[in-house]
Amino acid sequence: MRVLYSENPVMFKNNPLGFIASVILIAAFGLGIIILLVWYLKTKALKLTVTEHDIVLEKGLLSKEHSEINIDSIRTIRVSQSFFNRIFGVGQIEIFTAGDNPEVVAAGMPEPNRVRELVKHRSAEQ
Repeated sequence: MRVLYSENPVMFKNNPLGFIASVILIAAFGLGIIILLVWYLKTKALKLTVTEHDIVLEKGLLSKEHSEINIDSIRTIRVSQSFFNRIFGVGQIEIFTAGDNPEVVAAGMPEPNRVRELVKHRSAEQ
């Protein structure tokens, strides 16, 4: 099974103002270190992987939640990007299967349009 995309959410590109504020808080109060550490752990606790046949979402650091969706069952992929997200090339990916609610929601993902194109390309091949 060949991996086509495998990424964690990004910190700085997803929220540059929050990152800068956290760094300033380090100098001012030391509080920024705690904020940055929690933020870093949240980004490492989520991983989205696109393979030739599946999309896999892994959540958690100590306890893990593993969701796997066959590309054939995907009906819609929605990519949401704010102005700053577009500048930095990140966004939120929502993957819909049969229901009205998204099966997978992954915010702060790098190159979200690439994920959408990979899935479109794979579903067109099959």
